[in-house]
Amino acid sequence: MTELVGNWNYPTRIRFGQGRISELADACAQAGIRRPLLVTDRGLASLPVTEQVLEIMDQAGLGRASFSDVDPNPRDQNLENGVRDFREGGFDGVIAMGGGSGLDLAKLIAFMAGQTRPVWDFEDVGDNWTRADADAIAPVVAVPTTAGTGSEVGRAAVITNTRAHEKKIIFHPRMMPSVVICDPELTVGLPPAMTAGTGMDAFVHCLEAYCAPSYHPMAQGIALEGMRLVKEFLPRAFHDGHDLEARAQMMSAATMGATAFQRGLGAIHSLAHAIGALHNCHHGTTNAILAPVVLRFNRPAIEDQIDRLAAYLGIDGGFDGFHRFVLGLNRELQIPKDLRALGAEPGRIDEYAKLAIVDPTAPGNPVKLTLEAAKALYAEAL
Repeated sequence: MTELVGNWNYPTRIRFGQGRISELADACAQAGIRRPLLVTDRGLASLPVTEQVLEIMDQAGLGRASFSDVDPNPRDQNLENGVRDFREGGFDGVIAMGGGSGLDLAKLIAFMAGQTRPVWDFEDVGDNWTRADADAIAPVVAVPTTAGTGSEVGRAAVITNTRAHEKKIIFHPRMMPSVVICDPELTVGLPPAMTAGTGMDAFVHCLEAYCAPSYHPMAQGIALEGMRLVKEFLPRAFHDGHDLEARAQMMSAATMGATAFQRGLGAIHSLAHAIGALHNCHHGTTNAILAPVVLRFNRPAIEDQIDRLAAYLGIDGGFDGFHRFVLGLNRELQIPKDLRALGAEPGRIDEYAKLAIVDPTAPGNPVKLTLEAAKALYAEAL
């Protein structure tokens, strides 16, 4: 096996490889951080990996300050508390550690700590991002502990507006972390169900980016190879969490998905965001349930592309073969069969659909997501 180690500068500075968490202090110096606040989620805060990182920080003279008031689907209250702690502690940067929730909230704390406007003013609509004071954005060193969202290489973050019960995407180019440490050893303890859900999130990022109608062949190529890595290595990581090659390749696939989806996302994400906002369920698992349903809906616009994708992945049968593959992968990973398993209710389809069609990811779908189409897709997924 080729040694899976590298220093990359795309889309930001990435230190990839086993054991590279030991370089955390140097990464902070590279990012210009002298007094960091470690931001992670509640579940991770009590695990040995967090103590390991705090010890590395302490020994390097960076202190051991941390914030972990982060919900599985981050809320505006989490952000408010994190910004208060950052300002009161006099920190000059953030170490973002965790899965998508911890990474997203950490990036938002670094972004909002120096702003005077409310976070909703920077929703990813039009040129709202230009309202921000770019010079007041604190630097971030990102340390992913899952292989899914790819938030470590993203310029945006998702947060729930608790008043509106809506997930909002906040964007700014400088929200991209300055340095990323991708150490596959940090994902070894991830349970099978979480490995499956986060891995399918990476897959759906690649799939929707590959199918988006906008012109971006570089992103499309990255998405193609990202799906190949998921196909080959996600089942291995699911069945043997200590398979470091599989863990490393999935970590690559996750960063590739987030790099590729600047081309666009689509109805899988818009439908999933509504369910996640109202039921606080795992985003990647929700995506996995919705993927086969949305694939069929999009077929008229993407069949030729999926035929090429199937050929690249070594799957017989073109579109139908690929659709069967996705269903089979969900079964192997023990993904729930429908949205009811996540708490979704048939009687709330109208509510879900109204949220889905206004989600910022909806316009990227290859087939227009109308209100009636969203209702039909939810009915099928339920």
